[in-house]
Amino acid sequence: MRLSPVILTVVIASLAYNTPPEMAFSRLLPAAPALAAAMWPVLPTVLLGTVCLILMIGLSFVFPDLGTWWTAAGIIAVTVAAAYGSHVRLQRERTLFQVRLVADAAQQVVLSPLPRRFGGIEIESLYLAAAAEARIGGDFYEVVDTPFGVRLLIGDVRGKGLPAVGAAAAIVNAFREAAYGEPDMVDVARRMDASSTRYNGAFPPEGPLERFATALLVQIPHGGRRIDILNCGHPPPLLLSHGTVRTLESTSPSPLLSLAELIGDHYSVDTFDFAPDDLLLLYTDGIAEARVRGGDFFPLTAWMRRQPPTPPDELLTALHRDLLRHSRGRLDDDIAALAVRLCEP
Repeated sequence: MRLSPVILTVVIASLAYNTPPEMAFSRLLPAAPALAAAMWPVLPTVLLGTVCLILMIGLSFVFPDLGTWWTAAGIIAVTVAAAYGSHVRLQRERTLFQVRLVADAAQQVVLSPLPRRFGGIEIESLYLAAAAEARIGGDFYEVVDTPFGVRLLIGDVRGKGLPAVGAAAAIVNAFREAAYGEPDMVDVARRMDASSTRYNGAFPPEGPLERFATALLVQIPHGGRRIDILNCGHPPPLLLSHGTVRTLESTSPSPLLSLAELIGDHYSVDTFDFAPDDLLLLYTDGIAEARVRGGDFFPLTAWMRRQPPTPPDELLTALHRDLLRHSRGRLDDDIAALAVRLCEP
């Protein structure tokens, strides 16, 4: 691709030298610097235009009645325009690069790198933003090792892109602080809700709808054998155990974050068995709702049931591959997932 302007120049010049002048292939020479402007810096673009001009002058000695000066004037005009276009393109690329750096830094506030192992617990993460160019979105997750066990958080702020990042950061930061100090997961959820509410009060969302978030809190006590789950309106996790998949539904719903003042702050914690080699999958709704336009949703539960016993990283690699295949590479929503496995002591 980078050499295509040169190849185009060679092809046009060869055709012009080896065909009758009536075919006038030389008039296509201005296309080469125009193409170069889309992928080359300014100086190489100008140099290619100069080469095309020299070629055109050389053709005039072979074919005197070729209309050299009109074509030469076209080459000069196109080269000047191409050089300016290349300059503008480079400026925009530098600006986009800086924006991406800022977006990546903002995303790191929400999604800090996770250790792959906490004692006897293996954990892997997957994140795909619907706004792939910015690599940033409203889904979030975090894992911390606390005196009360390993605590996990996954959630989804309503909306996408930069407007959702601040709300997600407020929730994740509240979780990071509360997870270490609060022995009860209900108190952790209340502090997350308070942080989300304060953020929305300071930075109200654009539009009539309130910015809220779903969240799922999971606690795995040291030594494992069980998990405690507090679900604030989030898709329930899936547990793969000996070829059987269970959907870990909550017996009583807890309020979404930022909505506790409206619908009450009644939180419930459910406990489930979690044996060695069991695989726990936490995910956001972008996975369960991934689909081809107008097609079926991704069959996550059925897909999970077909998976063999595998490490968490291989499970998420397969999930990533099959999601993109199912949606034909186009995601309509952000995607986040955590895969957790308890190892044998």
